[in-house]
Amino acid sequence: MPSTRHRGQRIHYTVDGEGPLVVLQHGMLMDASSWRESGLVAALSDAYCVACIDSLGHGESDKPVDATLYGQAQRAGDIVAVIDDLGYDRAHLVGHSMGAWMAVGVARYHPRRLASLILGGWDPLGGLPPGPRGPITFDHLIRFASVVAPELMKSVTPQSEPGLRACFGAMDELQGAGRALRARDFPLMLWCGREEVLHAPMQALAITEGMPFLSTAGDHVAAMLRPDAAALQGIRGFLDAARPRR
Repeated sequence: MPSTRHRGQRIHYTVDGEGPLVVLQHGMLMDASSWRESGLVAALSDAYCVACIDSLGHGESDKPVDATLYGQAQRAGDIVAVIDDLGYDRAHLVGHSMGAWMAVGVARYHPRRLASLILGGWDPLGGLPPGPRGPITFDHLIRFASVVAPELMKSVTPQSEPGLRACFGAMDELQGAGRALRARDFPLMLWCGREEVLHAPMQALAITEGMPFLSTAGDHVAAMLRPDAAALQGIRGFLDAARPRR
């Protein structure tokens, strides 16, 4: 299985199809295979080279316990390392939830490597939404996932838990996101399920900043793992429009 090394860590990824590169970066507790299960790989791989990355701490990538390895600049560099490993100058990047936070890091630190960007299930300015009793913690996330998406809990083991906790904690890093996105010279779309709490603030941000907004069925988990035909078509349509014409 293909992988590359960045800052001493092994980053695993999968590849399907040929053409312009599309990188798919999953969210917390998911992995590269989640995109295949969602149907998005099949929806894109007839016309694109689709690379799905196992984020550090997830899937078949390394799972270090050192929290300092999970900062946004470093995680963005992991994505760029895969782009380099595949021999591309630029990529279309689709990130969901934690993956969208990582994708914002690419926009901040490596904007010239982006052909386009889709941020799903993540408010780049506000970050995580508050829970009913205050800020969401990693322990809240694990309890919630155990109830609403128990299939995701297979990734949580005594060995992986420190890295996952560090992944979650690093997502508090939001500074510079607005400046990077407003200064972009690549197409950008926000995407969110209508049943999740981030839908309203993400839609408002898209309207304020003049960005396209893809509103799809489902909550935070279902919008990514079980997208409907409109979601798949909306993502494919945005990428096709962003693709340079010959």
